[in-house]
Amino acid sequence: MFLPLLATFSLLSLLAVGGANAMLPEMHRLLVVQRGWLDDTTFAQLYALAQAAPGPNILVASLMGWRIAGVAGLVAGTLGMLVPAATLAWIVGGLTERLKGRAWLQSVKTGLVPVAVGLIFAAGLTMARASAAEGWWWLALTVPAAAVVWRTELSPLWVLAAGGVIGVVVG
Repeated sequence: MFLPLLATFSLLSLLAVGGANAMLPEMHRLLVVQRGWLDDTTFAQLYALAQAAPGPNILVASLMGWRIAGVAGLVAGTLGMLVPAATLAWIVGGLTERLKGRAWLQSVKTGLVPVAVGLIFAAGLTMARASAAEGWWWLALTVPAAAVVWRTELSPLWVLAAGGVIGVVVG
């Protein structure tokens, strides 16, 4: 199980334009839909746990790997997400530095911004759909929570806390 997990998370690592959260839809497709290693509920719960823990967003891969295959899965998920992305970043960083000042390079950078935003939006939709396995009322919480975070200066931590309280009361 180590090598399939390592290969899966390595592929996801290379797709993570916009950060770890941007590749959640593809992670869901691979781990839940295609391979059946996790179900929707477990996927959503592990994501929530990873977001609640201090540290980088990449913890989600470590947690999912651990849930799928124990310690070997944790190592495969962590290495798979870190090594390919770090290697690619190192190579692209060197190229970017060498090609600094080229007009086309600035156009490429500017063009990647909407791609990253779209991927992050897709991640939010995927997580809302995954949490809908517990009932559609979760979706009714997701939309207003996203609107509050987007349109107000209120800290997302307050929205998370409110969601947690509602989850305890309703669940």
